[in-house]
Amino acid sequence: MHSRNSRTSRSSISISQQRMMSHSMAGLALEQQKLLYYIGVDVGTGSARACIIDSMGNILSLAERPIQREQLKPNFITQSSQEIWQSVCHCVKSVVRDSGVPSEKIHGIGFDATCSLVVVEEGTNKDVAVGPDFSNTDQNIILWMDHRATEETAEINATGDKCLKYVGGQMSVEMEIPKIKWLKGHLPDGKFNQCKFFDLADYLTFKASGKETRSFCSTACKQGLLPVGVEGSEEGWSREFFNQIGLEELVEDDFRKIGGAVRNSDKGKNFLSAGEFIGAIDETVAEELGIPNHCVVGSGVIDAYAGWVGTVAARTDVSIPALAKSDQEKVGIDRATGRLAAVAGTSTCHIAMSRDPIFVDGVWGPYRDVMANKFWCAEGGQSCTGALLAHVLTTHPAYTELSQLADAASVSKFDYLNSRLENLVQTSKSRSVVHLAKHLFFYGDYHGNRSPIADSSMRAAIIGQSMDNSIDDLALMYLGACEFIAQQTRQIVEKMIDSGHQLSTIFMSGGQCRNGLLMRLLADCTGLPIVIPRYIDAAVVFGSALLGAVASESFDMSGNKSALSVSRKSSIAGDPSNQGSGKKSALSKFGGVGGDDLPSPYTAPSATASTSQIASTVGFPFPTADEGHRYDESFEESQEDGAELNFKAQSKWKKDMEDRMKGRSSDNGDTMWNVMYTMTGGGKVVQPCAETHPDRVLLNTKYKVFLDMADTQRKYRRMIDDLEV
Repeated sequence: MHSRNSRTSRSSISISQQRMMSHSMAGLALEQQKLLYYIGVDVGTGSARACIIDSMGNILSLAERPIQREQLKPNFITQSSQEIWQSVCHCVKSVVRDSGVPSEKIHGIGFDATCSLVVVEEGTNKDVAVGPDFSNTDQNIILWMDHRATEETAEINATGDKCLKYVGGQMSVEMEIPKIKWLKGHLPDGKFNQCKFFDLADYLTFKASGKETRSFCSTACKQGLLPVGVEGSEEGWSREFFNQIGLEELVEDDFRKIGGAVRNSDKGKNFLSAGEFIGAIDETVAEELGIPNHCVVGSGVIDAYAGWVGTVAARTDVSIPALAKSDQEKVGIDRATGRLAAVAGTSTCHIAMSRDPIFVDGVWGPYRDVMANKFWCAEGGQSCTGALLAHVLTTHPAYTELSQLADAASVSKFDYLNSRLENLVQTSKSRSVVHLAKHLFFYGDYHGNRSPIADSSMRAAIIGQSMDNSIDDLALMYLGACEFIAQQTRQIVEKMIDSGHQLSTIFMSGGQCRNGLLMRLLADCTGLPIVIPRYIDAAVVFGSALLGAVASESFDMSGNKSALSVSRKSSIAGDPSNQGSGKKSALSKFGGVGGDDLPSPYTAPSATASTSQIASTVGFPFPTADEGHRYDESFEESQEDGAELNFKAQSKWKKDMEDRMKGRSSDNGDTMWNVMYTMTGGGKVVQPCAETHPDRVLLNTKYKVFLDMADTQRKYRRMIDDLEV
């Protein structure tokens, strides 16, 4: 009898569980029906990428395609806008197909790109050859890293114009006005007068929407535009500046060739902050991309700024007291102030937002309106981080041995070196990994210094090298390079804080986030917590997808159902009390816990998602579909039996939509913050050790040596320059 009752009990439980699962699956299916989807496009130096996300912030599919660059002579590096657009189309079609989402539920698309100059012909939009081969119109982009315009850059900087104050005191050869000036002096006769110019991100939104709307991000950061009111600016562009540098053609017809004068009237705005609504996708382009005609286009950004969008709203279940206190005192996009985004790759960009303009020596900006209306951004950077680590490894005599050992262990070279350092701690009976390099002083500006010294003549110096060429010596050199990256980050952070930025946390992105050694050193050198997002390889393209969601939400708030409106419950739309509560949340399900979970604080890789894991990653905390984006029923109801709208109906819908958005004032970025905070998900925290920890004390002392090495190098150079006049 007892056995029979047990079987009955187990059977009842099973049936109950099955019923619950059935209800849950039905509920999940219902919730999924209400989801909307957004596409992000990221065009980097070597590839185009696209991803598709749902309205809970999950990346469902990601695609990448290489793009070529041509270098016919030193310092001349070009690309093709046609190839880039074809790659974008391929990637977008791929993610739509691979994700399996209903295309009619894709409601927004956002773009980011490198700050490269695109040149096309006015009237026809045909490609214009930018040289050195002026017969090849396929090469119509001057890549950001092209350095042909050195003389033009010097002439521009000699003017001392007020716009230079906002780009670190002088324009870089990598910015776009020097490149335009070079083209005026070298294009075949009469061709320059036929040209118009785009930053690459703005060109992509132009291709997508058919509108020549420009972004403050591209124009203020790379072209010298001052938003209205800054330094008395009335039109954005300066007539006096362009006339003074010999580019009077750019002034013609109210700056027609570069987007026009800045306007904000009942006819709409022609310069927008990140993610603001540009318009609906062009019908022909929608077919090219495989997305619906009702998809809206958001204003684009430079790629590093998309990394800011994709990281700085990450939440954790580990309390960061300074961040929690800051959040309690702020609302909306103001909560992004104090959060430094470090977008790491070959180089690293450091982007911080502030309410007021803050000038920092050696840091570009401040730029107003680039991310949010009336807010300012500053951009520091290290010219050589990922490239530095690669250089240190590949130039060492033990590199071949490292490759073989890492391959045999089926781990990355960095993970192998991290483990090797742990073994050295044991065999040498050292206190810690940091202690191993106590007498190694590595200064790694091999490629000049961008911030905060802003001196392209800076070079590397190493004190403490021996004749040891072993794999252990390579591990120590690698450790020294990681320490240099962290110490220089501290130098940038301190400069920014001393100038007025109140920085409490660093939000990282990029493949370097997987390097547990580097993340620990960054935390211990800067004394700030490091937050690593769930999509470390895809933070930039994810940020672009969020821009598409912002544009969709901006449109929704103008008349349609609002998906993430500011009137939502505070527990969903960014209540600061959600942070640091001390309660165990579901965030830990995907590894969103603090640094204490690392088996070794210096060598364990970060437990965050890679691109190969994206499809199975589920983030938290997110709203349910009822609380999140809702499918636009008003659009579906206008279709019969699921058929597509006819062309006439589509055109009327598009015109009504854009008429409704004309003259709409900015919400100062709060819509963007709601989207970012709701959809970014969780991040892993690496906390710094206590200030009294022996490693922190050692690193503080070595920081003094680091600063002295930088100062001494410049002193030595001046001594020689004074002699060799």
